[in-house]
Amino acid sequence: MRSARRTCKPDNSRSTGAWLRRGVLGIAIALLASVGTIVAGGGGAASAAYNPAAFDFWVDSGMGPIKSRILRAADGNTNRVVYALDGLRAPEDLNGWEIETTIPETLASQNINVVMPVGGMSSFYADWVAPSEFFGIPAGTGSSSGSGALGALAEGPGKSYRYQWETFLTENLRWALRDRLGFNPNRNGVFGLSMGGSAALTLAAYHPDQFSFAGSFSGYLNNSAPGMREAIRAAMLDAGGYNVDSMAPPWSAQWLRMDPFVFAPNLVRNGTRLWVAAGSGLPTAVDPPSMGTLNGMGLETLALANTRAFQVRMQTLGGGNAVYSFPAYGIHDWNNWADEATRMIPDMSAHIG
Repeated sequence: MRSARRTCKPDNSRSTGAWLRRGVLGIAIALLASVGTIVAGGGGAASAAYNPAAFDFWVDSGMGPIKSRILRAADGNTNRVVYALDGLRAPEDLNGWEIETTIPETLASQNINVVMPVGGMSSFYADWVAPSEFFGIPAGTGSSSGSGALGALAEGPGKSYRYQWETFLTENLRWALRDRLGFNPNRNGVFGLSMGGSAALTLAAYHPDQFSFAGSFSGYLNNSAPGMREAIRAAMLDAGGYNVDSMAPPWSAQWLRMDPFVFAPNLVRNGTRLWVAAGSGLPTAVDPPSMGTLNGMGLETLALANTRAFQVRMQTLGGGNAVYSFPAYGIHDWNNWADEATRMIPDMSAHIG
């Protein structure tokens, strides 16, 4: 292990002013980093690591047929189930946890069924208010090569139709897993990185019967803080050319509903077990000197400021249902998230099923 865990004890030595300065610095760095070639939810490119032990599981939805990848628990049980959510650049072939890590195999070996939804780039796994478009121009009129601003008018998931990911995960997929595989639809776990970390807390906040455990790694947990919406706007534009205003209008009920800082009372009231983590933004020995590493440092600094703000918010509410992990090293990249998931698994295993 390259880092150590810290648990949920108040850190009164840090002043509000210090955290504010750190948050503003993180936002400024991330706004610059967001226009780079590697943004929220992935560092360096990697080849798809298809796992033949997993299988495709297609489910109809309001978005059309959606694929998930399923890896069965080693002991064959159907009671212990966890959903692994991807980052902002979620591809359409495999889930990032399968592509980049061996965490799904580790979970299965510890008798946990793994559900890996595929797709949802820039979606935040939310039900959007409209298909993503700019200036009323329908998708399909722009370039379809790559991601970024050139793809803003291109075709793609969530552009010719409205993203409905929360409905998919909590209704379509949930009941299909029960009816077709016999999976327990209650007391499941859910965890994710970056975009997926924020979404994991959202799902647990509003669907406590389904999710008894939620884990957020490098999540953006204070979305309504100054500068955050524009940071998210820049990141979503770069990751597939998506419009944050199509997801939720500014300061709307939908936007506030997606903000973990705002809905924190739900998590305290539900008693949901949480694992909330963010790295320091300092690179490890395996993070090479590169623009990708520099970008990952800035993004993780922002995630850390958000996560610390969320921690303070939970503590003011008297929430003792969370473990906080702040390793001394770790940037916005898969080696950080794989390490964090490994630390989380024993605690998650004790709180699902």
